[in-house]
Amino acid sequence: MPLTHFLALIAVTILAAAVTLWAGLSAGVPPVAFLLLALSGAVLVHLNNRDRHDHDG
Repeated sequence: MPLTHFLALIAVTILAAAVTLWAGLSAGVPPVAFLLLALSGAVLVHLNNRDRHDHDG
């Protein structure tokens, strides 16, 4: 992937996150809801990846 595409991907991701936060906060969603949603997503990703990393032998 060329560097310009990679940097554009990072910029678009940050912009999408900012728009999501702006839209949610302007609609009245409490910031704690964003926190709980992010933590729930992180837990789901963590639990989903646990089966693929078996280091027992």
